[in-house]
Amino acid sequence: MRSSIVISALVAVLVGFGGSVAVILSAAQAVDATPAHTSSWLAVLCVAMACTTGFLSVRHRLPIVTAWSTPGAALIATTSGITMDVAVGAFLLAAALVLLTATFRPLGALIEKIPSAIASAMLAGVLFGFVIAVFRHIPETPWLVLPLLATFVVLRLFSPAWAVIVVLLFGIVLSVALDLTKPLAPLEWTTFTLIIPSWDITVLVGLGIPLYLVTMASQNLPGFAVLRGAGYPVPARSILTVTGLASLISAPFGAHTSNLAAITASICTGPDAHPDAGKRWLCGPFYAAGYAALAACAASVVALFASFPQAFIVTVASIALSGPLVGALSAAMADERDRFAAVSAFAVTASGLSAFGIGAAFWGLVAGLSIHAVNQVLTPVKGKLDERQNT
Repeated sequence: MRSSIVISALVAVLVGFGGSVAVILSAAQAVDATPAHTSSWLAVLCVAMACTTGFLSVRHRLPIVTAWSTPGAALIATTSGITMDVAVGAFLLAAALVLLTATFRPLGALIEKIPSAIASAMLAGVLFGFVIAVFRHIPETPWLVLPLLATFVVLRLFSPAWAVIVVLLFGIVLSVALDLTKPLAPLEWTTFTLIIPSWDITVLVGLGIPLYLVTMASQNLPGFAVLRGAGYPVPARSILTVTGLASLISAPFGAHTSNLAAITASICTGPDAHPDAGKRWLCGPFYAAGYAALAACAASVVALFASFPQAFIVTVASIALSGPLVGALSAAMADERDRFAAVSAFAVTASGLSAFGIGAAFWGLVAGLSIHAVNQVLTPVKGKLDERQNT
């Protein structure tokens, strides 16, 4: 045991929670969640992180850490006209699909065959509207938003993850200094609220399926790559089963998807955590303990953030998602052959198109895959025509 194990685990908790909690709060606002629903949502996510990380890391003796789906929360935050009970139905569908992927291997293989450029483009389209939302708040609160943006632009050159944490803390201080805060509600311990799901086929297709795809493509698959890159075997079926079950159990209490961590996982899988790769799994129990402590005070966190201006929440969330947006756009444009299909998927998703009650993320994926399929069929034909012309 080394102190670096404890430090790495707690840093991963701080970066994962502090860097994306504003996205969860924005998602909760989008589905008209009450304060009780929001605190239950955040608390049960923390409980899921604690249980899944504790079990998987000890069971496999590997530094397996889990997280909530931040891109998934961003997807939820872009929706409108959806109530909390209907959203829970979509969360349950996404969890069931993750479990199905774990038990039915052809489904997992099918997901892996989705071109990464198109999956990344869909994710970029989801994140784009969220990231640019910060600029709508500049005219009304310039002395809050502009200093936060400037701070992030400078600090991200040294550490993008820590830059978000510093902006979060600086924003709290600045909001108080500018007298933009509301009276703080009494702090209290967390309680869990059971939500009876409602089933709406358009929401299931428009939110549930894209939530599953975004979670798999932007969280689980990159998380597997992080583990492999650190030299560890990947018990993929075990990870998907455990996180899928956690998502299924936590969804009725308001939580969306639990999944394998990607960015924060690198904090616990590298040599800074422990020089002996066989001992890094010890980060798991301390990571779990950190999230268990956060679960107990989730209601107070929600009350604290509720006292700050909307511009602060939007700015922090936009900054937190700017890094994933850059990564998604880079991956979408990496393969020249799929660029047009990827741009189409991005444009349709970012447009906010809604048809038959189904949201833009689904139609963006359909557009990208359709154009990719046309390219696959017609490219050989074009090649033969070009060859005949040349001869």
